[in-house]
Amino acid sequence: MTLEVHRMAVKRGDERLFSDISFRLAAGEALVITGRNGTGKSTLIRAIAGLLPADEGEAIVTVGDAVCPRAAEACHYLGHRNAMKREMSVEENLAFWKRFMGDFEGGSGLEPEEAADRLGLAALLHLPFGYLSAGQQRRMAMAKLLTAWRPIWLLDEPTAALDVQSEALFADLMRSHLAAGGIVVAATHQPLGLEAIQSLVMQGFTYQEELA
Repeated sequence: MTLEVHRMAVKRGDERLFSDISFRLAAGEALVITGRNGTGKSTLIRAIAGLLPADEGEAIVTVGDAVCPRAAEACHYLGHRNAMKREMSVEENLAFWKRFMGDFEGGSGLEPEEAADRLGLAALLHLPFGYLSAGQQRRMAMAKLLTAWRPIWLLDEPTAALDVQSEALFADLMRSHLAAGGIVVAATHQPLGLEAIQSLVMQGFTYQEELA
């Protein structure tokens, strides 16, 4: 499996936020995207996920000799928001995402209780999601990555609101995902505990008046 991004460009309003972004990742590889605020890290992640249109370029996922019709179908997206209903129980939220996402070819996701247990929160499955602390909510959102098998994880500041112990736990999850042939693309300001990674530093749009 490969994820290839070819000369991608995205505008914000009438101004180009970034352009000519290209990279290639094979199974078991990770890319960490860094850069100051406003340079397009989150926008790039969302464009790869198919949540924002790219003005130029494209993201292509290849499995063997076949190109996936829609790259987003091979991807999990974890953004700043946890994408969970506060009134529903944790188990109901995870069960929804398992049904909604489904498994991509080549793997199978965990049951909600197994996924929660991997994050050390199995005892909280019965609680409404809104009852959890910010850190617990973030860990449960991470459990969503495990309930449906998607080979590509697109992560936007994934360790926000996590303590040091939880950061180490999530690093183990990412390493396990890579070892299983997955791909990770993460935008972050913090070290993620991954080794042998590719790096992309976003520079953002340079205004003409700044060049004078």
